[in-house]
Amino acid sequence: MTEVYEKIEALLRSLGVKKTELKIYRLLLNRSKAMRITEIQRELGISERSVREHVLSLYKKGILKRTLVQHGWLGYVYTAVSPGEVLESLKKNIIKKISEIERELKGSTNQNGQS
Repeated sequence: MTEVYEKIEALLRSLGVKKTELKIYRLLLNRSKAMRITEIQRELGISERSVREHVLSLYKKGILKRTLVQHGWLGYVYTAVSPGEVLESLKKNIIKKISEIERELKGSTNQNGQS
């Protein structure tokens, strides 16, 4: 299974996911419970601000999930999306972007042909 994770990480790197983001993803993937920003920060030894930026980026890319919790404090905890779900999401996004470009190309071809 480690080989599969390495292939997924290589794919994510090729799509612009940063090294620190991959460390965060792997950490959360290996944890059985959700983690707060401060817990991730302590575990990886990087600044809280950096963790916040990377976690938000991963969340926006659909690689992490977040849950709002209230335990004397109100905040989010984060979990990793399964590798299978990440691949499915990437596939959908890539197909969507390719389709958009194809439509634009067809539109510009039609406009050029009619001129």
